[in-house]
Amino acid sequence: MLRKANIKDAKSIYSLIGEWARKNVVLSRSLNYIYEHIRDYWVFEYKGKIIGVCGLHIVGWQNLGEIKSLVVDKKYHKRGIGKVLVKACIEEAKSLKIKNIFALTFIPSFFKKFGFKKINKNRLPHKIWSDCLNCVFFPHCKEEAVMLQLKK
Repeated sequence: MLRKANIKDAKSIYSLIGEWARKNVVLSRSLNYIYEHIRDYWVFEYKGKIIGVCGLHIVGWQNLGEIKSLVVDKKYHKRGIGKVLVKACIEEAKSLKIKNIFALTFIPSFFKKFGFKKINKNRLPHKIWSDCLNCVFFPHCKEEAVMLQLKK
């Protein structure tokens, strides 16, 4: 079941993101960060367990959103859960009248299915690079930037 995250989900979100962060697939998020940004997250719950998570973060005044921390429990890969989570973020962005959504990803082909296009990372506002300081690959980023322009 897809739903917006709540405070009770924070530790499960932290654990699931942490599992993939240890594999250098996503950036690590502190438990404090997750509590402070709980409104950004969507979760996919199955039999009372959080098995997928994805966040839509609003980036300053640029009328821009970022999809971040998209992870699904490995046991549930290839079941469309990631797609459901990304679609929820896209729909939420539309409801908030956000014009563009971007993601930094190791798998740009996944996002292309939704209409995202590769862009040069230099097109993104400097504000987003604060997260990059915590990345194990900084300053030699291995992720690709993709952007989706939402229709009016």
